[in-house]
Amino acid sequence: MVVLMALSRNALVATGLVVFASAGLAFPFYMASSKTPVIDPTKPLSPQATFRGPYMNTGSRDVGPDHQTYPKK
Repeated sequence: MVVLMALSRNALVATGLVVFASAGLAFPFYMASSKTPVIDPTKPLSPQATFRGPYMNTGSRDVGPDHQTYPKK
């Protein structure tokens, strides 16, 4: 009896995890298939969006190191 309860509880938790993961994986497809765009291209960007812009690629290493030394002011 106790083993059966443990197995049903494990099955319930596993089902919940699968449903949660499926919803998370389906969310980008749902957003991409919406009729109205998330960001309206006809309107200007908000101040928060323009402020975040330069910092979105801070971990990029495509430029390479700067070998020039700069004097202190």
